[in-house]
Amino acid sequence: MTEITDHLADIIERVARAAERANRSPSSVTIVAIGKQQLSTSIVAAQHAGLRHFGESYVQEALPKIASLAHLDLTWHFVGKLQANKTRDVAETFDWVHTVDRLKIAERLSEQRSPLAAPLNVLIQVNQGSEMQKGGARPEDVAELARAIAALPRLTLRGLMTLPPQGDNPKRRFAELAALRAELEGQGIELDSLSMGMSADFEEAIAAGATHVRIGTAIFGARNP
Repeated sequence: MTEITDHLADIIERVARAAERANRSPSSVTIVAIGKQQLSTSIVAAQHAGLRHFGESYVQEALPKIASLAHLDLTWHFVGKLQANKTRDVAETFDWVHTVDRLKIAERLSEQRSPLAAPLNVLIQVNQGSEMQKGGARPEDVAELARAIAALPRLTLRGLMTLPPQGDNPKRRFAELAALRAELEGQGIELDSLSMGMSADFEEAIAAGATHVRIGTAIFGARNP
């Protein structure tokens, strides 16, 4: 597990340098360690090294992992494609959802979130490349969706998320997402978060204004089959 500690120290330093180059505080960027196909022991190692935010992509994989680590003070982010039949598990278990892309999903999360729990933080996933195989709302539909989500109880709309098309220019896509957020804020829609950037491009994302970077293999190494 020393390898995870070393990798994480390097990532934290790179995040700090990228933030400073953008005239931002390093504390304005949250590292979300993606634990997809990683063992619980790896999550514990990263937590011991100082991380608190962890992301999961598959509900069935995440639930037993989260349960086994319930004694730790961790914040859980769902970052995978969310199907309607999985919303209850996500609403009951996670603190953040990065991949809301239609009102039906948001409504189910709102209905299924316990009124005794803190509001569920949600981000709208934006499909910037009109990719049929990928979730996400079209950029031109985001404003209407954002207004509808903001009116739902037990949810807090926090911002936008993107996974740029593979082979595309991520720097341009990050700038476009930041511009979309600014446009929405100009319309009176309050947003404070941009989830963008992964292991290969998180520094470019921070330069464009990312508040959450989703980093997996650069911290944990290769995924377990």
